Amino acid sequence: MSDIVQPRRRRLGLLFFMPVVVVVLSLAWTGFWFFAASKVDENVALWQAREAAAGRKYECANRSVSGFPFRLEVRCDGVSVALQSQTATQSVTQIPVTAQLGEILVVAQIYTPRLLIAEFKAPAVISQQGQPWMAMAWSDARSSITGLPGTPDSGDLVFDDLSLDRFAGTVSAPAVRAKRVVLNGRTAANSTPEKPAIETALRITSGTIADVHPLLAAPFDTDIRAQISGLNDLSPKPWPQRFREIQAAGGRLEITQSRVQQGDIISLATGSLGITAAGNLDGELQMTVTGLDKAVNALGIDKLLEIGVPQETLDRLAPGLKSQDVNNILGALDRAIPGLGNFARKNAGAGLAAGVNSIGTATTLEGRPARAFPLKFVDGAVFFGPLRVAQIPPLF
Repeated sequence: MSDIVQPRRRRLGLLFFMPVVVVVLSLAWTGFWFFAASKVDENVALWQAREAAAGRKYECANRSVSGFPFRLEVRCDGVSVALQSQTATQSVTQIPVTAQLGEILVVAQIYTPRLLIAEFKAPAVISQQGQPWMAMAWSDARSSITGLPGTPDSGDLVFDDLSLDRFAGTVSAPAVRAKRVVLNGRTAANSTPEKPAIETALRITSGTIADVHPLLAAPFDTDIRAQISGLNDLSPKPWPQRFREIQAAGGRLEITQSRVQQGDIISLATGSLGITAAGNLDGELQMTVTGLDKAVNALGIDKLLEIGVPQETLDRLAPGLKSQDVNNILGALDRAIPGLGNFARKNAGAGLAAGVNSIGTATTLEGRPARAFPLKFVDGAVFFGPLRVAQIPPLF
């Protein structure tokens, strides 16, 4: 009889004990969650202080924490961001650029605390000197970062249906459009704490940029991958300061893969760029391009020669080339043989296309005829063959 009663007592004890364990664990988990939630304000304040030291000030009008029991969700309404000394121009003027957007939601899973995911609610209004400068919108925007706390291991930023409009008084005009923009960054395989290196990738789908260069006004797809060396550390700091450190350390921007496509024009590039003491890019990219003749037509150079070339247009298309020089040559042809200058204008496109197609060496790219040639960066000036086609502003 006693043998039967003893197991029954053990089973009854277990039945009473298990609920107690569940209650204790639930209380412990609840306490842990609320303790973690109580640390949010402290951690955000530390992060804001680090970013402010790097010239990036973040403010939140209203912050709340939710997500119990398995997540921490930090929601920030009325977001304001002030960027100062983030470019060479800003370092001189000390005029901040501010951005305001409605909401940011940051999510961390309790069981993966080193991963943070953020979602951004459109739109964002960007201002200079208190006046609206640009308006930014998107259908979906999110980012993720791994490795926190401490130095991040990787980060991603994604925008879908991105639009950027520029204000001119009370009127806005399209500046940037893209179906998708993806920016990735991570520590490189050869990175060390003493000599960190970063791998980056930028992908743009159906992008257009207005009022910068005619070639950028038509939709293009881009996939660029690069590695940056010469960093002192990965702590937050203004970009001009970081570029100075890279230059002093002899760091490089290694373009490991670059593919840009716009219609029938396809461009591949690899190479290495450094930074001069004046803060300008210097180096060389090996280019392979299909459809160079179409690029001439896209630039509209042949039509410009037909009607005469304004200096303002040449400054945009071919910095360093003087309008008077081009028009004088064509005028001299007219004086020597009446009508010859006009003939040269009318046939400029064919001559330019032939000249462009003589640059570099013939090759093939993705089964199409192509030209391979170096694109040289000389103290910020970009040279396509003998022609200077762009001037990149200094990085610091």
